Amino acid sequence: MTTVSPNPTTTTPHSAPSTLATDTPATQPAMRLRELVFGAAVAAAVRAAARLGVADALGESAATAAELAAAVDAEPRPLHRLLRALSCYGIFAEQADGTFVHTEMSRLLREDDPHSLRYISLWCTEPWTWQAWPRLDDAVRSGGSVFHELYGKGFFDYLHQDAHESAHVFNRAMTTSSMQSALDVAELLDLTGVSVVADIGGGQGHVLASLLEKHPTVRGVLFDLPGVAAKADPRLREGGPLADRAAIVPGDCREAIPVQADLYIIKNILEWDDDSTRRTLRNVIGAARPGARVVVIENLVDDTPSMRFTTAMDLLLLLNVGGAKHTKHSMVSRMSDAGLVLGEIRPVNAYLHAFECTVPG
Repeated sequence: MTTVSPNPTTTTPHSAPSTLATDTPATQPAMRLRELVFGAAVAAAVRAAARLGVADALGESAATAAELAAAVDAEPRPLHRLLRALSCYGIFAEQADGTFVHTEMSRLLREDDPHSLRYISLWCTEPWTWQAWPRLDDAVRSGGSVFHELYGKGFFDYLHQDAHESAHVFNRAMTTSSMQSALDVAELLDLTGVSVVADIGGGQGHVLASLLEKHPTVRGVLFDLPGVAAKADPRLREGGPLADRAAIVPGDCREAIPVQADLYIIKNILEWDDDSTRRTLRNVIGAARPGARVVVIENLVDDTPSMRFTTAMDLLLLLNVGGAKHTKHSMVSRMSDAGLVLGEIRPVNAYLHAFECTVPG
């Protein structure tokens, strides 16, 4: 893809439209509600920009819609309309001369940005989501997923059997998110006195790899479903720089956890349903020695800076698998019911909290 980098310009980018002088406090709620009910248009616009690769095509200098259209194989006038709509929300900025420049948010749609949200943006707007969202009232009435009724099978079966492109997007989104949070987790956790750390349901093992890189005397175990474990981070696999200190164990944490460790990490896997959560936590306790540490890391839907995002993800979980994100209280309740002794609760970043626990003697 060609990156457009015409001569730089010093004109000031336009910000989102200001409130009109005729607006009154009484009209502002109505305007805001009108904007919210068109939220699908905003999500679709972000998705279109991500799929077209507009952010990747825009370089460090301003560019016209026509120049960007040539780079991404699109029509100039519709692309200008798309960019104008996104600029209202701070995603790209239109300058006085009609050219466009990056903003902090539009840079996050670039694939090469270290904090890229391109695949997260695509995942949250995949085709199946547009079929599921209109059924939210049904899910609220029933309290369960609507996915099987829509597609004739469960969410993950559909994803991997019928929606291969969506499965790829999901995997890239989860990998990106995991890699970005792994360093935060590694920075947060104190591994003093820990010889072996186990990442339960750890996906590709980015958190484990980050911990092993930071603590060269610690050994680690990655435990996840066979199909997931087979795609572990190359750093952990045979021939990788951490392979001599890492074991990859396939299995289902809801069935049994045949892993001995001083520290067990459980990150973002306790949100599917209460039964799975209960079985996973009890299996950890069954495997661990008395006094072992258990750190549960989850998104929360209350008392966090990311509530608008996590509450939306909570509703999407209801639709696709009948699951739920946790409140701080519900997470504490699940861990206490399982028999864990709760310690400190700390934020990992704006999106995650870590719950420190120990296995009782």
